[in-house]
Amino acid sequence: MSGGDGTRRVRAGRRTVEVHRPDKVLFPGGGDAKEYTKGDLVDYHRAVAPFMLPHLRGRPLMLERHPDGLDGPTFMQKNTPDHYPEWITRVEVAKEGGTVRHVVCDDTATLLYLADQASVTLHRWLSRADSVDHPDRLVFDLDPAEDDFDAVREAARLLGELLDELELPSALMTTGSRGLHVIVPLNGRHDFDEVRSFARDAADTLADAHPDRLTTAARKKDRGERLYLDVQRNAYAQTAVAPFTVRPRPGAPVATPVTWDQLDDPELHARRWTIADAVEQARTNPWSGLLNRGRALGPARRRLNALRG
Repeated sequence: MSGGDGTRRVRAGRRTVEVHRPDKVLFPGGGDAKEYTKGDLVDYHRAVAPFMLPHLRGRPLMLERHPDGLDGPTFMQKNTPDHYPEWITRVEVAKEGGTVRHVVCDDTATLLYLADQASVTLHRWLSRADSVDHPDRLVFDLDPAEDDFDAVREAARLLGELLDELELPSALMTTGSRGLHVIVPLNGRHDFDEVRSFARDAADTLADAHPDRLTTAARKKDRGERLYLDVQRNAYAQTAVAPFTVRPRPGAPVATPVTWDQLDDPELHARRWTIADAVEQARTNPWSGLLNRGRALGPARRRLNALRG
């Protein structure tokens, strides 16, 4: 539905969400990149909601907003403004010297409202609002020195083999930027310190075995041409891009779950899917049942220690 004032009204369950200035260009076209408007972003979120919401429900979010499109200023929003509708879930979490009231996206209406706010990218906590100190996801971010997906593909294979050896299930996701995320589902019994320590030791084990190609050096100048195995997101109040969220780059690429078999596809790269076709990939259910298999890290920690000698 369209209003005479240039707003669109979109039904989402029992709610109607107003989309203001739906023709506003958020992603300018140019080169091979298509132009996309706020209305396109809303339509994408409406279509992808059944696949995206399970990865968002119950989790504090940080919103990356681009009210004037990619060419305008960026706002990283943690605190929920008072003017947000009362039906949007909030969660108050502790921070140094106070608290932050984050948005939690539990339904399609919230997802569409956030799109109307030009929240292009949703960054989610690795823990849930009801247990903020205990993550149920562990994330390795494979970050290449250059835009070199072959290096990312190789690092993902090596990491996947290590996780198999540690008998941990793992999921693979394009970031929509340059790299891949490898995600391990956890049972939520470990605190962030335990999880980050395990992730760091696993990454160090891999980097020690391939010192010419991989590094865990946090400082850019120490990495050289090597791919960075980043485990820094595994900490309280840190975030990772949510599955199926859009990235603020030309062409509106999407962070998209893939199967491990798809890693061998020569067409695969970090920006392979956009808001034009990510829903088709979502329908293939690439992570089928995987994230319900949250593990304890104890047995994997013992195996890792044995490997490290």
